[in-house]
Amino acid sequence: MGSGFSKLKKQAKQFESQYEKIREEMRALEVTGTAGNGLVTLVLNGEHELKDLKIKPDCVDPNDIEGLQDLIRAAYADAFAKIQAQSQQGMGGLPFSF
Repeated sequence: MGSGFSKLKKQAKQFESQYEKIREEMRALEVTGTAGNGLVTLVLNGEHELKDLKIKPDCVDPNDIEGLQDLIRAAYADAFAKIQAQSQQGMGGLPFSF
């Protein structure tokens, strides 16, 4: 029984170590989301914090603020999806079989 517990404890330590490494990588990750063929571009970090936002003057129409809002949401969704994909890929390397 002792060796089984030791093995489980060792695996838990490995899991914790790998998980922390992945968290650090995600914190350092920066992804770019775009919308409207580059009219709106934003950068998010791996914790979904907005690091940069660029809006080309061509898409700023005072009569169509909703259109600009849609472009910003679409760019955010694009970046968010990229972060999710990176996160899933990173988590795929964790040992879940105990």
